[in-house]
Amino acid sequence: MLDAAGLGDAPGERASALFAAGADWIQLRDRSLSDAALLAVARTLVEASAVAAREGSHIVVNKRTDVARVAGAHGVHLGFDALDPASAREVLGGSALIGRSLHSVDEVRSSASAGDVDYVHLAPIWDPNSKPTERPSLGVEAIREAAAAGVPVIAQGGLDPGRAREAIDAGAAGVAVTGTLARGGDPKAVLAPLRDRLDEPT
Repeated sequence: MLDAAGLGDAPGERASALFAAGADWIQLRDRSLSDAALLAVARTLVEASAVAAREGSHIVVNKRTDVARVAGAHGVHLGFDALDPASAREVLGGSALIGRSLHSVDEVRSSASAGDVDYVHLAPIWDPNSKPTERPSLGVEAIREAAAAGVPVIAQGGLDPGRAREAIDAGAAGVAVTGTLARGGDPKAVLAPLRDRLDEPT
């Protein structure tokens, strides 16, 4: 999963390039936009995902279940100040992707027991590349323990190609990247090494 806080002045083109470079999902997260602007970007990204060459190209909207529904996004990623998963499911329907950001193995176990999400982000596994550290890094062993709870775990925080492979080997279902792409640059040059490591046979 790619967590993209900013997609530049041409979000549709950027999204298409990211999908072509190997991103599976784009999570739209931008608190600076008005409701109308956020909805417009979300719709543009959904259109880009529909024509992406890679199968399984999805758009997930951060927190805003209402925007996800109107834009036709594939799901919503919930934080502590968003709707609860059950309410989000009522709004978006049974086929929507519902995810949560969690910060401990115990939180993952609790969410897995509730059975109300399709995946969880566990962070930070390593110190983030995109912002100052706010919480102690959990380390790769936390992925192993969280994955045993039975819900797909997306590892986030400080990911690079080597660490991405380490996370997958520890049981992560995928990785979320923010800082590596927030610095800009050619999506293929940034994502190709990461995609290659993720796709290596176990």
